Amino acid sequence: MTAATDVRSHLPGLENHPHARMVLGGALVSGRPSHAYLLHGPPGTGKAAAARTFAAELLAEGDPDPDDVRRRVAAGTHPDLTWVRPTGAHVMRVEDVEVPVVAAASRTPFEARRRVFVLERADTMNDEVANRLLKTLEEPASFVHLLLLTDAIGRVLETVVSRCQVVRFGPLSPQRIAAELIEEGVPASRAEACSRLALGNARRARMLSSDEGAALRADAEQLVLDALAGEPEPGDGDEPWRKLLDRAEQRREAVEEAAAVEGERRLELEPKGRERRALERQLEDAAKREGRRARTEVLELGLDLAGAAFRDLACAAEGASEAVLGTDRVAELERAAAGRDARRLRDAVERCDETRQSLELNVTEELALSALTFRLRGLVGAGG
Repeated sequence: MTAATDVRSHLPGLENHPHARMVLGGALVSGRPSHAYLLHGPPGTGKAAAARTFAAELLAEGDPDPDDVRRRVAAGTHPDLTWVRPTGAHVMRVEDVEVPVVAAASRTPFEARRRVFVLERADTMNDEVANRLLKTLEEPASFVHLLLLTDAIGRVLETVVSRCQVVRFGPLSPQRIAAELIEEGVPASRAEACSRLALGNARRARMLSSDEGAALRADAEQLVLDALAGEPEPGDGDEPWRKLLDRAEQRREAVEEAAAVEGERRLELEPKGRERRALERQLEDAAKREGRRARTEVLELGLDLAGAAFRDLACAAEGASEAVLGTDRVAELERAAAGRDARRLRDAVERCDETRQSLELNVTEELALSALTFRLRGLVGAGG
């Protein structure tokens, strides 16, 4: 085996994913990659990074300057790589695949031997989208390769799963994630707690270890403390759930602003005219979508953290503090859980999860969070 082949069979980032390393690395070594792969596993396990690395190797094959290909793929500027993110907050639309994938897959590559299409969140495809994509999945041109990504393979339509080679990404261990955080300078106690709370999601653990993540966690815990008290304390002002909304809105604004700046940079390279105006509208719409998605992610994470806090309280109430996820809060949890009904605390976890899932149905966020607060106070409040 040559040095180049050895590198290709051990794709960077797959050290902790033996199945993915075997399937994707083996495909590169054999020179016979499948026309469609479905990369699945918990969020934050490196599926998107693996897809980009794999795509780079597919496009670099036969190129006189493979390192340049890899750099352009990493920067998202290679013309034969198409990366699709659903434009709906919780659903992929037909227009997301009609022209960018289905139509484009019928055209020969611009410069490489292949064309690669990466579709994020394959679980958000409905029947209509899947039907538009099926022919491309079943009988693509010989130069076409599709990489579908999902955090929830159980939600991907069977008609899609059956036409792909499945690639499994397992959850990362808390120890592994904590070690990486510590290497990045995160204090050990915080790194351990964040890695456990992240449930195998390295990206989430990294976010939780940041100042922004710590503030979000504090907001979620305040919502829990408010529920345990039964009623908001006099003079507290706004309900605690409003802090979650405010933080989500701040995140939306920051992401949208960053996307707008990047859009301006891209527009500087475009000559004035109709195509530039069309691109400008596309970039504006994309920035808004990214902002909305970031807002939803913050709210969902906040509710997950509130649910985790109730779970930890239930563990502490039952004398199982060794099972607590927030290991940096054990003493506080034990005090707060004293005399509490563990069953009610577990029910509170379910209420938080139900509210998080309801956000996918485009319910009014204010009403959903307000209703959750009311239910939690009645369920676990003082005397409950």
